[in-house]
Amino acid sequence: MSYETGLSMEERVTSLFQPDTLLPDQYLETFRRKLHLEPEKKLMLAVLEDAIACFQKYVSARDGKGKVLFQETEEWVLDQGGNWLFSFANVCDTLGFDPDYLRRGLLQWKAKKLEGQFKARVFQLTSRRTGNRKSGVHVSRRRHRLRKVASR
Repeated sequence: MSYETGLSMEERVTSLFQPDTLLPDQYLETFRRKLHLEPEKKLMLAVLEDAIACFQKYVSARDGKGKVLFQETEEWVLDQGGNWLFSFANVCDTLGFDPDYLRRGLLQWKAKKLEGQFKARVFQLTSRRTGNRKSGVHVSRRRHRLRKVASR
């Protein structure tokens, strides 16, 4: 009696007790990671995200801690030597980013941010009204507002 495989019942039963032929590569494939270096890439992405966040958050820092964080991040980004594993260039290369492109983008963002920060504000002052007592009160309120604006 034969089935779809064309083997008799006796051949099918004896085939159950024969060793399967398996190449070492096929055997080891079951134990390998499906995505090579996936946890390491996640760590590198977290490092890069944190660096960009620090760069953007502390670019205009006035306190000592913020200035230090920005300076260290900027030095890491601008460092051209990629000799160690977590250098900016190695992290970008591993993640598939162009490090020079990211550097240029961050420096352009910094320039725009700092340029907008130091623009002077111009306030138009109105002329004083003289006359009755009611306008005198109005002038003193304007002076008070002007002092508030000037102290900013």
